[in-house]
Parts: sequence; C-alpha cells; structure tokens
Amino acid sequence: MSERHGAGHGLTDHELSEIRMLIEERTGIHFDESRERFLSTRVREHMHERGYTRATELLRAVRKTNVEYDSLLERMLTQETSFFRYPAVFEAFEKRVLPEIHVSKFWKNPRTLRVWSAGCSTGEEPYSIAIWLMENWSLVDTYNIEIVGSDIDTRALQAAAEGVYGERALARLSRDVIERYFQRVAGDEYRIDPGLRNSIEFTRANLIDATDMARYRDFDIVFCRNVLIYFDDASRRLAAENLYDCLRPGGYICLGHSETMSRISPLFDVCRFSEAIIYQRPEADHG
Repeated sequence: MSERHGAGHGLTDHELSEIRMLIEERTGIHFDESRERFLSTRVREHMHERGYTRATELLRAVRKTNVEYDSLLERMLTQETSFFRYPAVFEAFEKRVLPEIHVSKFWKNPRTLRVWSAGCSTGEEPYSIAIWLMENWSLVDTYNIEIVGSDIDTRALQAAAEGVYGERALARLSRDVIERYFQRVAGDEYRIDPGLRNSIEFTRANLIDATDMARYRDFDIVFCRNVLIYFDDASRRLAAENLYDCLRPGGYICLGHSETMSRISPLFDVCRFSEAIIYQRPEADHG
C-alpha cells in the first residue's frame, strides 16, 4: 500500500478510498479522480488539526460518532461564496417567475411566497434573495415571504445564522444597499441587519436523505446552485426527484451556470432566457 502525496500523516490509497466511500454513502457527494488531491489534502489537514497520526484512527472516530464525521465533512465542503453571484437569474425571476407566481396566487389571502436555498453554505444566497426581493419586487409588501436556507455543513449554517461577512463577499453590493441591510462591526466586517437575519430559517438537510427531504414541501422557488455537481449520477437523480417533490406544481428550480437538469431528470420543463436557464415543475405531472 502506498502513502498518499509525500510524507506527513499516514494516509494510504486504501484508507483514502474508504474515507471517500464513507462520505459518498452518507451524502451522495462524489470525489472523482480530478478532485483526489483536494480530498487527500483536506483529509491530511483534518488529521493534523484533530491530532490523528494514522488514517485508521480517523476512520475509527468518524464511524463511532457523528460529531467526528460532521467535523470531517465540514472540512471537505468549505467553499468561498459571495452576494449576488448570478444576477441573470434574478432578471429571469423579475420578468417571468414572479409575475407568473403572482397570477397563480392573485386571489389567495394571505399570499405566501416560499423560497428555498438548498446548499446555502454560509448564507450569502438566501440573504441575497431577501435583499433582491425587498429592493426590486413591487409586490413584496403584499406577500408573506418565507425563505429557508439549508446545507449539510453545520459549521457553514452557524456562520449563516451569525450573518457576518467581509468586504470581499459584499463586493457586488452598492454602498446604499450595504448601508440599508448591514451594520459595520469591526474593520472590514459587516453584520446583516438583525430583522433580515431573523426572517430566514437556517436548517441542516441532506438532499438524498428521504427523511430530511420530507420536511420540505410546497416551495415556489428552489435555488440549488453548484450543489449537484458534487454528486455521482445516481445521487443526482435521487436529489432531483426529491427536489421535484419539494416544489409545488408550477414551481421553479434554479441550478448553477454549468449544470443542466436535462442530463439528470426528465421531470422538469426547461425555461430559457438570454443569460439563464431555469427549470419548472409542470402544473400537471408528466404521465
């Protein structure tokens, strides 16, 4: 058995494979050969931080307790994000999605708009959605708006709930928007307005876990951007089916720029715009 990528904490090919399979079985997240060095580096970092000298010790710990497993998973999923990364999507919502939703709910009292950011990481996306609605949707005051942010990474969710961000994350926001929705706390750090922060529910969810997903129903819009790319094909299909069930008939789902539902599931209708593609659960299910 060979050691992985040089000296340091003991990690063999077989042990790395076991760790990869353990994560994949529990979450559906797939680390292919192109991400093997990333996986190996993150596992070694985790072993060093937790004081493990051999990967067998790490494997024993993550199989024994969820705390150790969650800690390892969080290191694997760490990513950088920012506010309003994909403005073209919001243009599509303004021109088609929200007008269509309003027509379907015109006679309802009260009217409710339910939005889910699935894979919200540290919260920039659900906060961006809330800010965009308040800044751009003329009917915002006539709806009860419910926004949920979920992720499998509990540490990211804690950061989302705290709502503190550096200037780099806020780079796409105007100074006026920053002043309206953030409070400067120290140096280049800003805290999201408490009222806005408390209006969003953050919760842990695994997109391929049927028990987790059963809690999510009747959403008008689901953002699931750059999440399914980490899954293998079978897990993508399962996640897509689960997301389909979470949408109300006629509801919309938005994927990342490089993702397409056409290779994953035939359940959704395609809605094409000049710079964005979104997907819709048909009003009547496909037969």
